[in-house]
Formats: sequence, C-alpha cells, structure tokens
Amino acid sequence: MFNDDKDIFKILSDAVSEGIVIVDANRNIVSTNISADTMFGYNKHELKGKGLNTLIPKNYHSKHNTYFEGFYKNSEKRKMGDGHDLFGLHKNGHQFPVEVGLNPFTIFDKTYIMVLIIDITERKQVEQERNYLSKIFDDSLNEIYVFDSISLKFINANYGAQKNLGYSLGELKEMTLMDIKPEFNEKKIRKLTEPLVKKSKDKIEFEAIHKRKDGTTYPVYVNLELSILGEKEVFVAITLDITEQRNYTQKLEKTVKLRTKQLKASLKQEKNINELKTKFLSLVSHEFKTPLSTILTSCILLSKYSFQEHQDKREKHIKMITDKVNYLNNILDEFLSIEKLEAGRINYKFTPFRLSKLIDEVVYNANMLLKEGQQIKYPEKIEDISLVQDEKALGLALSNLVHNAIKYSSENTVVHLNIKQDESKTTFEVIDSGIGIPKKDQKNIFHRYFRAENVLIIQGTGIGLNIAKSHIENLGGTITFKSKENKGSTFILTIPNNAS
Repeated sequence: MFNDDKDIFKILSDAVSEGIVIVDANRNIVSTNISADTMFGYNKHELKGKGLNTLIPKNYHSKHNTYFEGFYKNSEKRKMGDGHDLFGLHKNGHQFPVEVGLNPFTIFDKTYIMVLIIDITERKQVEQERNYLSKIFDDSLNEIYVFDSISLKFINANYGAQKNLGYSLGELKEMTLMDIKPEFNEKKIRKLTEPLVKKSKDKIEFEAIHKRKDGTTYPVYVNLELSILGEKEVFVAITLDITEQRNYTQKLEKTVKLRTKQLKASLKQEKNINELKTKFLSLVSHEFKTPLSTILTSCILLSKYSFQEHQDKREKHIKMITDKVNYLNNILDEFLSIEKLEAGRINYKFTPFRLSKLIDEVVYNANMLLKEGQQIKYPEKIEDISLVQDEKALGLALSNLVHNAIKYSSENTVVHLNIKQDESKTTFEVIDSGIGIPKKDQKNIFHRYFRAENVLIIQGTGIGLNIAKSHIENLGGTITFKSKENKGSTFILTIPNNAS
C-alpha cells in the first residue's frame, strides 16, 4: 500500500535537506531520502527493508530501542533522547553525532514514523571549541576582560580578574575600564585604542596600574586586541599581574647597584694595593740599600784602621755597623708582625704588671735614639699604676710612638710622655714639637706603607703606626692624634685596664 504512494514520499524527500528515514511499527525502514542515504553512505533504496538499528552503533541499540518504544506508545511528535548524546553509524563503521526528531503519521490506517536526522558533527566541534575556550577563559591565572568598544563597559571578566580585583562579575558589568585604571581617563583610553579601531594595528601592549575594590593598586602588563562578539566590536584585554616581576627587577637593580659599588671599591682597593706594592718595593730597596751600603763602607774602612791609634775610628764604625744591623733587624721584625697580624697568628698573653716597669724599658731604649740636646720627660706619679694586659704588645705600640716623636723632632727638643688612669682605662699621651703631619696626609697616616710628604727623605717604613694601631685595637683600645705641620703632634693611646 505504501508503495502506491511513493510519489508523495519522493516529493517530501526532495523538499528537505535533513536526512529522512521512514520506518514502520517494527522499526523496519520503508523509505529514505537522498540526504539520509548520503549521510549514512548508502546507495538509493539500499536501506529499504533493513532495520533501523542498521543506522545505530551497537553499543547504543538498547538505549535507542527504549527511546523508540516509549515514543511509539505515546505517539507524539518530539525529539528523540532529549538531554542525551545520540550517534549515527555510517556504512563504513564511522560514528557521528546526530540530532533526531520523531514524527508519527498515519496513511491508509497504518502508522509510520518519520525519523528526521541532522548530522551535528560541525556543531559539536564548535561547541567543544567554545567549551575549551571558555575553560581556558575561566581557568586562566591571567586577568581577561571583554569590554564594549563604544561604551567601554565590561561585558565579561574571568575568575582571575574577579579574584585579583575583588569585584564580582555582576559588579564589573556595571563598571567601565576607567574604574579599575586610575591613571586613565576616557580621552587617554580612546587615544590608546585608536590604532586598533582604525585597524592600523592588530594589538597593542602597555603597562598600567589596576585598582582593587579595597583601594590597593598593583602593576599590570596588558595585551589589548579588537574582536567581534555577536554583531558588535569589543576589546579583549589579557592582563598579567607583574608585581613579582617589578619586585624582582627592583631587587635586581639594587643588587646590580650594590655589586657595581662593590666592584668599584674592589678596583679602587686593587689600585691602592698596586700603589702600595710599588711604594713597598721602593721602600724596601731604599731602606735596605742605604744601611747595607753604610755597613759595607764601614767594614772596608775598618780593615784600614789596623793601628792602636785608630781605635776611636774603629769603635765609631763598629757602632755604625751595630746600629744599622739593629735598624734592619727592626724592619724585618715589623714585616713579620704584619704577616702574623694578617694571618691571625698572634696569641696575646694577658698578665698583671706594673706600668712603671714597662715605661722604664720604653724610655731606656728610646734614650739611645735621642739626638743632640733631646730629652724625654718621664711621666709623673705612675708608681702605683698596674694593668692586666699584653705587656709586650703595649710596649711595642708605645715604643713606636716615642721613637717617631724623637725621629721627627729636631735637636734640643723635649718629648713629653703623660699617663693617667681612671677606673676603666689608662690613657697615654706622646707629645712632640716636631715637623707635624700635613693636613691632607692625616687621613692616611695609619695606612700601611703610607708616609707623609714631609718625611720622605727621613728613614722609615710607614708600617710602624699601622702595626701599633692593629695591636691596640686588638687589645680593645684606640689610637688617635692631633697634629699641625711644623708645630708638632700629640698621639693619644687609650687601653682598658683589664683585658679580661
């Protein structure tokens, strides 16, 4: 009977682009249109007489049968499997997503069902892409904003943006871009986005400041593009919070500045060391060469004074040799002291002693260096003064100060040695009326190998004061001075009474 009305179905099938499959009550295919044949990969009339399950993947047969039976009993027009994914089966075995509509109709007292089938593969792909992009949008740690290109009002903002700013999406949709960018007004934003609107640029990048709901601000890096949403143009801003980068950059800049400063200081120190090395080599050459020449000359002359009447001359040269050997020995001792100080190999021995005993030794040794008419004024009332200190180190420092006072003072002058003690410390003053220290050289006077310009022709190594200062500071004391050129100098040594 159905065959008698094939022209009717032919007209129907040619009228629609969707796939149409007509089945009877037993789910057998009665007719198909060209779109259905093409969709499932069959030739014309090839599906006729086959069961509907031919077009359904096996793993979906039971579900499709349940949907179909339920529909057939109710005999109402509706979509099949609402809320569920349905799939068709191509002749080659390929499965593809479909949307199915079931439409019952009756002809000559027989009920048939028109199955309207739409291949939704492309739609599913678009949905998947949209869902994927939506997931990226929502899950991105960056701030992503979509705002109207005309009104500049927010249309959308991802979770990252809402979290960083402290606004809900509903609140943001009532706001404009200027509300979160305090340094921007509308005129400035229009000028900024003009290249995008005029299509002269695809994107623009810039740094800005964002203002949170609580009033705090943070730096951001913005990538801004013009896009289409529906039928209107929108701006899409992908924004990165660069607080950490800024902090890192500032920290790096500070580190670079510090390292540069340290490098300059190191270079300056190296330059100073090189200069000191040059001075040291010159000093050693001069300080050793002159005494050695004197010793050699005296030895040669001694060999010529062989008679008894030459005894005075022999003693004179023997004394000269002795003095120069002692001088060289003292220089070597100073160099050894420097090496020990630098290596930290000096072990101080703190013992109780009477100060008068130490001063007697210092003055006795200094008396042998006195020039014609020079004298040392011995300190008064020191018999009852005692210390618990390193006696040897203190004696070395005092001797250096007294010897310098003698060396840099002229004949017929007095070197004053004053001492006073209170409950915690003992203070020594060594006062001379000698050549003094030039003001411009005073800042370097304790530097190793440094010698003021007015003493360059006088024998000396430039390390005595450095050694004395190092020892006294190691003992917890200080050495300071005051001096005026051609008027003399006063060196002040202060040391704790008890080193413990």
